[in-house]
Amino acid sequence: MNKTKSQTIYFPSAPRVAATASVAGPKECAGIVGKYVDLALDDDMFGEETYEKAECKMFRYVVEKALENGNLQEKDLDLLVSGDLLNQIISASFAARDYPVPFLGVYGACSTMAESLIIAATMIQAGHADNAVAATGSHFSSAERQYRYPLELGTTRPPQAQWTVTGAGATLLCKAENTKSRVCVSSATLGKVVDYGITDVNNMGAAMAPAACDTILAHFRDTGRDPSYYDLVVTGDLGALGSRILKDLTWEKGIDLHENHVDCGEIIYKVIEDEFQGGSGAGCSAVVLNSYLMDKLKKREFSRILFAATGALLSTVSSGQGESIPCICHAVEIEVL
Repeated sequence: MNKTKSQTIYFPSAPRVAATASVAGPKECAGIVGKYVDLALDDDMFGEETYEKAECKMFRYVVEKALENGNLQEKDLDLLVSGDLLNQIISASFAARDYPVPFLGVYGACSTMAESLIIAATMIQAGHADNAVAATGSHFSSAERQYRYPLELGTTRPPQAQWTVTGAGATLLCKAENTKSRVCVSSATLGKVVDYGITDVNNMGAAMAPAACDTILAHFRDTGRDPSYYDLVVTGDLGALGSRILKDLTWEKGIDLHENHVDCGEIIYKVIEDEFQGGSGAGCSAVVLNSYLMDKLKKREFSRILFAATGALLSTVSSGQGESIPCICHAVEIEVL
């Protein structure tokens, strides 16, 4: 097997970002994304009886809103690619039953937004779809009781913990001739599973940072670029601690990310001290990308970003059995032509 084989794929047809949509909870909207999201919730139940139903409703909202913002109807959609954190990705799957279009359900934990974008762009590049939506979301309360403890316990969170974001984001990708948008997906670097032996389920930043380092280094190796090529190298969601670890790891390998690295988990909340290390969850990078970052790209305040979403591929079963936490990172190049 060729160990130096490229992990990066290119999209010569430059699938376009025709539209985006995002929704986020009250805690999230108090921070940087508040003025950029399509819908800022004042109640994280979203009018539903359960947190899981609220999460599913967020999915439906962003898919419908992305189509609306892109001036498309459901009949124009060729493919829906989405996933979430819950068992059997029920939020994405249950939302998909409302749309009469082919559905690919994916699971990459918090890297799912990037994975969904890569699959959607690949399908468009290959000519199998003209219009595809990539969507991802999470909910603090549904994830908390699945991965950690019942909320009623009021369990004390350790200082290395992050806060699962309540929110969802969707990107409508189209072939170039279908839209006037100049924002496109140019390339993607597929990540490998990386495990440095971290077993602390509260320390996602330390677990995922090595995976982010591995994929980012692979991207620069494959493309011959360095961080200065991008306005931002965006990870999601390492949080404050994980972000510092990533910069140290890449520095040791000769790559300096200190000038233009931003982490979605580190910036999404207004006062990070209240949320310990910042945000996490599949909805974290999905919301930041499809609100704040895409707005800056559309306004040409950014011309090119590398979006490197990270995911911890654990479960309550594996953690209970003493397993370490395998992690993944996929990177997507998004630029303005």
